Amino acid sequence: MRYVSTRSTSEQPGRPFCEILLEGLAPDGGLYLPESYPQLGARLADLRQVLAEEGYAGLGFAILSEFIDDIPADDLRGICRRAWNEDVFGTPEVVPVSPIGDGHFLAHLSNGPTAAFKDMAMQLLGQLFEYELSRRGRELNIVGATSGDTGSAAEYAMRGRQHIRVFMLTPKGRMTPFQQAQMFSLDDPSIVNIAVEGVFDDCQDLVKAVSNDLDFKKQHSIGAVNSINWARLVAQVVYYFAAYFRTTTADDQQVGFCVPSGNFGNICAGHVARQMGLPIHTLLLATNENNVLDEFFRTGVYRVRASAETFETSSPSMDISKASNFERFVFDLLGRDGARVADLFGRQLAEQGFFDLSETPEFARIREDFGFASGSSTHADRVATIKRLFDEQQVMIDPHTADGVKVAREWADQGGQLPMIVLETALPVKFADTIREALGREPEVPAAFAHLDVLPRHVIDLPKDVDALKQLIDERTRLPR
Repeated sequence: MRYVSTRSTSEQPGRPFCEILLEGLAPDGGLYLPESYPQLGARLADLRQVLAEEGYAGLGFAILSEFIDDIPADDLRGICRRAWNEDVFGTPEVVPVSPIGDGHFLAHLSNGPTAAFKDMAMQLLGQLFEYELSRRGRELNIVGATSGDTGSAAEYAMRGRQHIRVFMLTPKGRMTPFQQAQMFSLDDPSIVNIAVEGVFDDCQDLVKAVSNDLDFKKQHSIGAVNSINWARLVAQVVYYFAAYFRTTTADDQQVGFCVPSGNFGNICAGHVARQMGLPIHTLLLATNENNVLDEFFRTGVYRVRASAETFETSSPSMDISKASNFERFVFDLLGRDGARVADLFGRQLAEQGFFDLSETPEFARIREDFGFASGSSTHADRVATIKRLFDEQQVMIDPHTADGVKVAREWADQGGQLPMIVLETALPVKFADTIREALGREPEVPAAFAHLDVLPRHVIDLPKDVDALKQLIDERTRLPR
């Protein structure tokens, strides 16, 4: 298996997995994808049996083996077992699935150490990084951006590991108090929290600017844990298969997935699973008031928003107006035409802030060929959905998951009859203010998080300035570990 950039030409050779694992963005500014997707549609019965007999880690190994051929099988199996187990996720199923009424199901992805679905990929990524860096005798300085949950999941997965430092950028004051406490309370010299004046997209732009400075990137061994890293995205493919098997009994049964989405990584993993042959009829994307992606799937126009146009909402992890992973899907949508993708994302977005595919034959077939549909949600929708689900099913969900449940129910009201699996994104404890508003009560606080709010904070304020960020990285990497 070899990997190519979304902006590459057909003449450029692919690269092996372990090379792109440590790299993040491709040198041409694109994102990596496999040269082709493994086809597993004829093997679903076998994979279902693997999940039943060997559990989630066994299924993960079976799927990842299709994408990773430069790590010995026994080593990769051990990596999967260390990443996905009951000790880490609190349940032998790792990803349980439960019905929530009206033919809808909830895939529980938030049982990991930071109570967010990002743990599903980050725990694997931490194991992969440590393995490959030890094998190469190298160090890695991870530079990432988070709108809430990615940062803490990355830091908890990478802390205490040899050869790794983490520089994590956050939009100052735009995460919930719990999210800030979870990240900033970590007291580890290899974890550097940075609060940037601006919104998530500003943080993401700084990360990309550092990655695009190829000399600086090489000199300081810069890597990425954001969803631009292919290893993180392919890790998420596994829970689509697991949720499918735990919802269905027949291997040809069609289902839908409804996915709360800001940066497009979570639902992009569903797109990959569908391309691999998983019987996903509908990939239903749910946004909040920052509805750039919903607008594209309705109109064919992808228009990024400026910082001033990005709303601060009660589902803050989706307060994103520039979806990095979207480029991967557009690459597939346009028949893997790297030159065309480079023009859209490298030129048109930079020059005019949008591109328009509404009149193209590819967009005309987007629903038929790729299964995508979309919807959006508001604060009032979130509050009402949280209350309704708790009243009807005694199930408490966070506001991002509520965006997904709202859009899924709306889809069913419009005639969608398939089983619909909503991907949970986080536990309610991370968004106590919205839970109190919806239910008039406090969310349950897991014992592991009981005293976060009284711990000292470790965070550095920084302006929206790439030179200031580079200077900080340079200073910290010169310090002894």
